[in-house]
Amino acid sequence: MTSTPATTGLIHLTDREPAVSGAEMVSALVPPPQFDGATFESYRADDAYPSQQEAKELLQAFAAKQSAPAKKGGFFRRAEKTPPVKPGVYLDGGFGVGKTHLLAAIYHAMPARRKYFGSFIEYTALVGVLGYAKAVELFRGSDLLCIDEFELDDPGDTMVMTRLLGELVASGTRLAATSNTPPNALGEGRFAAQDFLREIQSMADSFRTIRIDGTDFRQRAIDGEAKVLSDDDYRAALKTASAGSVASDDVFADLVGHLARVHPSRFIRLIDGVGVIGLRDVQVLHDQSAALRLVAFVDRAYDAQIPIRATGVALNTVFSDEMLAGGYRKKYLRAVSRLVALTHS
Repeated sequence: MTSTPATTGLIHLTDREPAVSGAEMVSALVPPPQFDGATFESYRADDAYPSQQEAKELLQAFAAKQSAPAKKGGFFRRAEKTPPVKPGVYLDGGFGVGKTHLLAAIYHAMPARRKYFGSFIEYTALVGVLGYAKAVELFRGSDLLCIDEFELDDPGDTMVMTRLLGELVASGTRLAATSNTPPNALGEGRFAAQDFLREIQSMADSFRTIRIDGTDFRQRAIDGEAKVLSDDDYRAALKTASAGSVASDDVFADLVGHLARVHPSRFIRLIDGVGVIGLRDVQVLHDQSAALRLVAFVDRAYDAQIPIRATGVALNTVFSDEMLAGGYRKKYLRAVSRLVALTHS
């Protein structure tokens, strides 16, 4: 791995060209630091949305359940017919309702010998680094695979993940996933999902979908607008930052361009040791690829809980109206929610 040392001082993310090995990617498949202590008990269900408490109880039962051998009938006894138990749970709901917290609670609650927790993009990146066969070999026989932010952005990801999960389920692995989209609607509005209906449906059949309603908890204590600083306030905010290095790039567009040269799986290394991220002269994005890379970057910054300070347009307006009306709308809205929260942290 090559990255800038985590020392206090001003750095430029555009100067960083991180690399990460397959072994490092595997070792990173654990819940983000902010969810180290996530439990079912610490999940605060909103009484206004009963589905939150219902989901919590269903997931507690899922985490506690141990796989049992199937009952077989003898010569003079017919085998008992029981409905098949889904090997996975799929948390479907809007952003900010605590899905990742509950996913991490499952991970911590299950006394599994081999378990993994990662974002969808981390798993697909790992398959890219190791190759499909080695990835299957790595995960086969594992007790639990947690997949956060399950989003299919292209047909290739669809094929890889459905087949990988199919092989793992056959080996006894249990699955838990979160998304803003029901499993039978993945890919909708983004590519010709009907061409991959069989693969998508096969994946959906492995999950019991649990709906979680509610409002975005990140917006409950703030006004819904990202903080925008003047140039003087921006310089003062970065000067007074005390934790870790301060990352500031003079032009927002330069950072967005740099993200195109770094694989999203390495974004976590890009911000390694950073205590504050400074974004100067933020502009509205109109390029879909650049916007999706920024979403992935924001996800990693949010996982690491790194505050953001910015000038220019408000970060809650960084995605164009056309993008917000398209197939990636939910991904952009999730990123906006996280950006607003990070500018207030």
